[in-house]
Amino acid sequence: MENRVYLNDDWKFSEQFTEEMLGDGFDVGNMTPVRLPHTVKETPLHYFDESVYQMVSGYRRDVYIPEEWKGKRLLLTIDGAAHESEVYWNGKKIGEHHCGYTAFTMDISDDAVYGIRNTLVVKVDSRESVNIPPFGFVIDYMTYGGLYREVWLDIKEKTYLKDVFVRGDLSGDSGRLISEITADGGGENLSVRQKIRRCGESGYRLLGECELTGTKLVLDYTVESVLPWDTVHPVCYEVCTQLIQDEKVLDENVTVTGFRHAEFKADGFYLNGKKVKLRGLNRHQSYPYVGYAMPESMQRMDADILKYELGVNAVRTSHYPQSHYFIDQCDRIGLLVFMEIPGWQHIGDEAWKDQAVINVRDMVMQYRNHTSIILWGVRINESVDDDAFYTRTNQIAHQLDPSRATSGVRYLEKSHLLEDVYAYNDFSHNGVTPGAKPKKDVTPDMGKALLISECNGHMYPTKPFDDGPHRQEHALRHVRVQNAAYASGEHAGCFGWCMFDYQTHKDFGSGDRICYHGVLDSFRNPKLAAAVYASQGDTDPVLAVSSSMDIGDNPAGQLGTAYVFSNAQQVKLYKNDVFVTALRRNTELLVSYLVHHLPAAPSSASAPARLC
Repeated sequence: MENRVYLNDDWKFSEQFTEEMLGDGFDVGNMTPVRLPHTVKETPLHYFDESVYQMVSGYRRDVYIPEEWKGKRLLLTIDGAAHESEVYWNGKKIGEHHCGYTAFTMDISDDAVYGIRNTLVVKVDSRESVNIPPFGFVIDYMTYGGLYREVWLDIKEKTYLKDVFVRGDLSGDSGRLISEITADGGGENLSVRQKIRRCGESGYRLLGECELTGTKLVLDYTVESVLPWDTVHPVCYEVCTQLIQDEKVLDENVTVTGFRHAEFKADGFYLNGKKVKLRGLNRHQSYPYVGYAMPESMQRMDADILKYELGVNAVRTSHYPQSHYFIDQCDRIGLLVFMEIPGWQHIGDEAWKDQAVINVRDMVMQYRNHTSIILWGVRINESVDDDAFYTRTNQIAHQLDPSRATSGVRYLEKSHLLEDVYAYNDFSHNGVTPGAKPKKDVTPDMGKALLISECNGHMYPTKPFDDGPHRQEHALRHVRVQNAAYASGEHAGCFGWCMFDYQTHKDFGSGDRICYHGVLDSFRNPKLAAAVYASQGDTDPVLAVSSSMDIGDNPAGQLGTAYVFSNAQQVKLYKNDVFVTALRRNTELLVSYLVHHLPAAPSSASAPARLC
């Protein structure tokens, strides 16, 4: 059976890696005590550049390996090291990794010394000059550095479950559970047993037990009386897979999954046979001061903010795979995920491309058990066409996970479509033009789905302290684009850019090195535009007025038109405590060119008023 030991405490850190760190007699007195998640440099809120975190740093930790672990399989996993890393155990190099956004595992069984403390050293290169994605040209976000996710040690039997890929589909009134199981270590009289229970239930239902004659096994069970997973009722199940030899359980894997059927068609996205409009936002994984280094609670909180405070049903992980804690929370609350590989516009040399293909493999292998993921992004964000390269990325994604569609985010119209879904960053709306381009002008294949993967953002940056008319226009631009995506009947959905403000390089953003593109600020406080999304949710009542009614915030002291963002069926308008009118949902705005098709459209008023 598996025993997992987390190695997040008691690390020593230095901003400069030296070979001396590998030696037994190295004095760690000059190193800084830290715990994981950790960033190589705490940064100011703004007015800093990438040079502060670009370094080749070193982490060192003692790991006690007890005698009773002899004969076991010891697997060391580093969940996130930004961006290139080398790992040393007792001075010997045991592994390296060339991606800052995926995990990597090393077998230390033969290198461990039992009964004493062993030395673990990790060399981390956070320079942006490394020849791996997303680096090679400019990048519109800070990439930070460090051991910013967790590290752990799994203790297993010599023969163990190396990989279990579980997916639940719906088949009529019942569920279908397909499992691809890979074992390592070999041996005779091996079998695999599976059982299932709904999350929160006390007892498992036995699905069956099958003999394992090789290293791989595919199990396919019909599961009666299951509840479907969707965005409203994200019912999850625990699937317990056991590797058994002569009646002894050698290893056990528990995977959380849901039964759902996700499909992209020409006219949109369908979940369990029902058409669902994807209404989402893009998310970076950064935070003020500490960059990427935030623990489980904060990762889960971001998912909760998206679902419950912003009322969206989908999120895109721009522009890299993100924390399993974040994605797991999406599984549990019913937030659909568009997951993509690391990259931003630039395509490098052949070695760079080979690493990008490895990144696709690692992303799919490591995240494919998450029910919330409905789409793999297998192109470099906003890159040019490269058919040979993207043929490879599509093939490996479909090979490793035939159950999900692929896509790739582009700024190009009518570019080569090798994926299943055409994802397009539609920045065409400038406040006057239509909210979105028609499908026929964007995609080369009308028979495949079209998705707006980004909108607004840099087109109308908005600070939380901008004047009222600016913040109102920012909100209305999000309304117009989302509304156009709903109205067209041609878009599978729309992801606004973006969830929150983020730090960036000198080539982008404001003069203080922040991209003020979010509907939240970088501390997750809402701007007015957040109410556009929140008003589409039905969990909590929402009522936001676009104007403070202060004449000094408006040109010439003229208040103009004020808007109400609400999910209420009706909002009553009063002026000086005298009832004026009732504003109802899905009504035409006073602005003549804007008619709303969103489920909860903003209403408007053209006089100073108290609204309740």
